[in-house]
Amino acid sequence: MIQELEKLGKIEDAVSKSSWWHNVKDFLNLHVEISEKIHISVLDVIAVTTAIFITTLVLRVLLKLITKKLPDEEKGKFNVVFGYFRWLVYLIILLITLNAVGVNVTAVFAASAALMIGVGLALQTLFQDIISGIFILVDQTVHVGDIIELEGKVGRVEEIKLRTTRAVTIDNKVLIIPNHLYLENSLYNWTQNGTTTRESVAVGVAYGSDVQLVKKLLIQAANSHPDVMATSETVVRFDNFGDSSLDFRVIFTLEDSFNANMPKSDIRFEIDRLFREHNISIPFPQRDIHIIQTPNQSVNLNLKPSGNIPELGDQNA
Repeated sequence: MIQELEKLGKIEDAVSKSSWWHNVKDFLNLHVEISEKIHISVLDVIAVTTAIFITTLVLRVLLKLITKKLPDEEKGKFNVVFGYFRWLVYLIILLITLNAVGVNVTAVFAASAALMIGVGLALQTLFQDIISGIFILVDQTVHVGDIIELEGKVGRVEEIKLRTTRAVTIDNKVLIIPNHLYLENSLYNWTQNGTTTRESVAVGVAYGSDVQLVKKLLIQAANSHPDVMATSETVVRFDNFGDSSLDFRVIFTLEDSFNANMPKSDIRFEIDRLFREHNISIPFPQRDIHIIQTPNQSVNLNLKPSGNIPELGDQNA
């Protein structure tokens, strides 16, 4: 064992004393002065190149893993975002590597930090939109063609971009949605479980009406519409004993929930027709007014000429 170590030491001495090794070391230690505080050697360049090469391999593997389940049309959009992220990673790796090999980059770090803080504050909303757009593309919560409801507005998604989502409302108006709203608000996706949805029409009838007849007529009105799916049962729900009416709701299934307003309007017309045929009245809110007259007062009704509205007035006896 001692002899082998001695042989290795002799080989080391021989290599270190050889002229070609000195030439290689001199070449690797060759410095270039960029400024008084920044010196870069050939060895530093090789180290930076190796670090960037390894980083490139890692980023390529990471990109393949992320885009593995993305549709082909979304991969191009994500590659654009990933390109910006890749250059940011390259910049960070370059600064870290230069600092590790002994290059004084403190001033560069300080300038970069101040610059990034200023840019981050100025473009905070833009960055939120882009990050939210990446989340939408990756987790697939929203697709083109989905009907979504956000902040009380309903629209069909036409296009998903990195910063905004374009949707068309029911009245054919274009709705531009900043992507950061998906993170700040509750999003309702009407069609994530399918295009069919349960819709309803509410109606009130007068007290004393035959509730079983009302139920029958409501089901008849809904099932008579061609857009109501016969595969799902139409039901009637007795919601409440209201102040002026018995409140009912007929619930049915539509194939195209985005255009549900017209079928619901047609069903309301049919309900009104059937109720008129069967003498079922739809009441309007009413209030009883009780006038208490004291022994020393009388009540006069004064009519205004313009509106013919009775006006109550007190007159002392």
